[in-house]
Parts: sequence; C-alpha cells; structure tokens
Amino acid sequence: MYKATTQGIRVCVEPRFVEEESQPEKRKFFFAYRVEITNMSTKRVQLRSRHWRIIDGDGNIHEVRGAGVVGEQPTLGPGETFTYTSGCPLTTPDGTMQGSYTMLADTGETFRAEIPAFSLDSPFVKRAIH
Repeated sequence: MYKATTQGIRVCVEPRFVEEESQPEKRKFFFAYRVEITNMSTKRVQLRSRHWRIIDGDGNIHEVRGAGVVGEQPTLGPGETFTYTSGCPLTTPDGTMQGSYTMLADTGETFRAEIPAFSLDSPFVKRAIH
C-alpha cells in the first residue's frame, strides 16, 4: 500500500492488475486501484476535485482533471474516512500514477492533498537486469 499525508489528510492507495479485463495480445492492460482518504486533522474538509498524472511504460504522460471522485465530492469530519475504487487502462503492461486532490476546509482554506506515486505492474512486464 502506498501512503501520503498532507495537512492531516492521509491518502492510501492499493493498486492491482485486473487480468479478466485485460487483453495483452491487443495491448490492453487494465488496473484497478482502491483509495482510502482519512481526515486526521481537526477541520472538516470536502474533496472538491482531482488531478491525476498517469505515465505508461513507454513514458507517455496522460493527465486527468475533474470534479470529485467517482461522481462524489465527499465531506469528511475529523477522523472520518472515504473509500472508493476506480480503474486505469494502459496500452503497456506497466506504468505509474500520482496526483492530488483539491480539498476545501471548513475554514475556507483550499489546499492540495498529495496522492502518492504508485506503480501499475502486470505479470506481462519484461524486466532486464543490467
């Protein structure tokens, strides 16, 4: 599991390769990731938007921005957790993702909570030792 904490907002990500939704012979590799966001601060916060930076195994960069996550803009009180699962298709058997959530605190402050960089690895990755 990959973890990052920013201003009391802890983001944990657990990725996995989804073989049943992948077709390696057609360069289709699907990855799912489970995200757990925990408010460890004393403020009430709302997740307003997301920004993802996805890099495939060939080094191609794809950026995704949008409101909320999985159609929601959850509000978390101190000690509360929000969990969701989403996915990412790639044309390579490996890659990485990282990003941030724009959070709005009940004080009116807006800040970015880091999403830790994590690897997307399938059993079809060819590794070479130099």
